[in-house]
Amino acid sequence: MNLEEVKKLYSDYVLNTYTRTDLCLIKGKDTIVEDINGKKYLDFFPGWAVSGLGHCNRHVIKNVKDQIKKIVHVSNNYYNELQGELSSIIIHNSFNGKVFYSNSGAEANEGAIKLARKFGNPERFEVITMQKSFHGRTIATLTATGQDKVKKGFDPLPAGFKHVLFNDIKALEDAIGPKTVAVMLELVQGEGGINIADKEYVKDIRRICDEKNLVLIIDEVQTGAGRTGKMFAFQHYGIKPDVMTLAKSFGGGFPIGVMVVRDKFCDILTPGTHASTFGGSPVICAAALGVFDAIQKDGLLEKAEKMSLILKKSLDAIKARKPVIGKIKILGLMIGVELNVEDASGIYMKCLEKGLLINCTQKNILRIMPPLCVKKSEIKKAMQILEESL
Repeated sequence: MNLEEVKKLYSDYVLNTYTRTDLCLIKGKDTIVEDINGKKYLDFFPGWAVSGLGHCNRHVIKNVKDQIKKIVHVSNNYYNELQGELSSIIIHNSFNGKVFYSNSGAEANEGAIKLARKFGNPERFEVITMQKSFHGRTIATLTATGQDKVKKGFDPLPAGFKHVLFNDIKALEDAIGPKTVAVMLELVQGEGGINIADKEYVKDIRRICDEKNLVLIIDEVQTGAGRTGKMFAFQHYGIKPDVMTLAKSFGGGFPIGVMVVRDKFCDILTPGTHASTFGGSPVICAAALGVFDAIQKDGLLEKAEKMSLILKKSLDAIKARKPVIGKIKILGLMIGVELNVEDASGIYMKCLEKGLLINCTQKNILRIMPPLCVKKSEIKKAMQILEESL
């Protein structure tokens, strides 16, 4: 089958809900992917961070192969030993509490919103989120998202969400009222353009939530699993959330959603109040256990920090030569390159032509998120392609 034949199948049978590039990938290993024509690319935005460890990580694949021979699905009305083991590892690497599994970041965030509302029921139900945030595409999570473009055409949206300026503690305080039950934020806004939360701002939010008995929900769908150089981004800030949501990289390429709930709030959702048919299946848990194996056994957190410094140095050097670059925003291997142009999509396409896969968000911000296994030589090659494209 060739690219045109694949595109014809999509045209005939697949809903047109994505803006697709003329690229059909059929193979991948670590940072390298291959398209249907045999051309290879450096993937510095692997599956919207889903393949955050790299494509087909050996630890993940081994675990999945071993498990898929035994049993694929176990109902959540029964016990599943791998779900118990994975939950223990997540808690021991984060904070005291318990875990709920679903299939995506949006579902994890839906669960967090439900938990907060049940905690505040009936008087308190409002959730404060941030402008330029992104929390998902379900009807509640797109309402929680602080970007108007994802909401067009879906009115009436559910009530109970307020949006305030990111990194503005006064705006947050002014928005809190008698109906407020939770604050929800990303510590690094991915879709918003790699906007990084200030440390004092996050500490102030933690203090306010404690004082006013609000649930602090940290959305780590993109930042979790070592993306920022620590297992979880909140570990940069000296605080702990009440609820943390995870997805993307934690499945190692397989669909996962995780809601981690602090011990204080573990009894809010009781049997019958929340569920997910496929959440936490043995195969998915095996994959996620492989993610932890890879991070720990291959030293990927330390590697992410080292590669982050190399990337920053390279980007700073390019900026000195290319005044089109404005800000460089970076935490670990989560990088935003803000350009002094209205539309950077042409640069994204030029990188694609030259064999480098990145992303363009907010029209003028190049988003670069290489897998944690990236090599120094691959960074050098990617930065050469980026500079040529600029």
